Amino acid sequence: MTLTAADWQTLLLTLKVSSLATLYALLLGVALAWVFARFRFVGRDVLDAVLTLPMVLPPTVLGYYLLVLFGRRGALGPWLEEHFGIQLVFTWKGAVVAAAVVAFPLVFKSARAAFEDVAKNMERTARTLGSREIGVFFRVSLPLATRGIVAGMLLAFARAIGEFGATLMIAGNLPGRTQTLSMAVYDAAMAGDDVRANTLVLLISVVCVTILALSGYFLAPKR
Repeated sequence: MTLTAADWQTLLLTLKVSSLATLYALLLGVALAWVFARFRFVGRDVLDAVLTLPMVLPPTVLGYYLLVLFGRRGALGPWLEEHFGIQLVFTWKGAVVAAAVVAFPLVFKSARAAFEDVAKNMERTARTLGSREIGVFFRVSLPLATRGIVAGMLLAFARAIGEFGATLMIAGNLPGRTQTLSMAVYDAAMAGDDVRANTLVLLISVVCVTILALSGYFLAPKR
């Protein structure tokens, strides 16, 4: 079982989409996780449920929501295309958005739990010693929450690699343009190409198992 040039292209596209999606989910997820871990405000529980919704909604439903927002007749699609020249439907950028939305809750939940575990007295001590809030965050809160954040990031990356439904809805399944590994497996299976399907399944399984093993290491209690 060997990978063809098309398979390598699909793998590289999958890694590109998953990496960017994880980066965006990480930046937004960590920021919101810190806010939820440190502040209480009206509507907090409702907003938390909305942010966690991608974990339980069917991927095709998420994809439909994304089409409603970013489609050519959607709420934001025409505006993005007119002012920034950004088109998400049937592009790899749309695949990034779909994967980021699906992966976001994994970062958000892990980072929030990590921030909530940070001892408040250490943050208060830093403030007493003259550190500003941004200094407390980068010197105390973030370093102490790093293990949980990294674990969430790895899980999000694995989830982004395996994303199928939402990506298919907004980005389509265009070989060489938007087709990721999970879609390539589907195409190979539907075409009866068992050799290619087995090769791609083995490849994506090895990648995901490696990521999950690393995530388990970061989630394990310190000794």
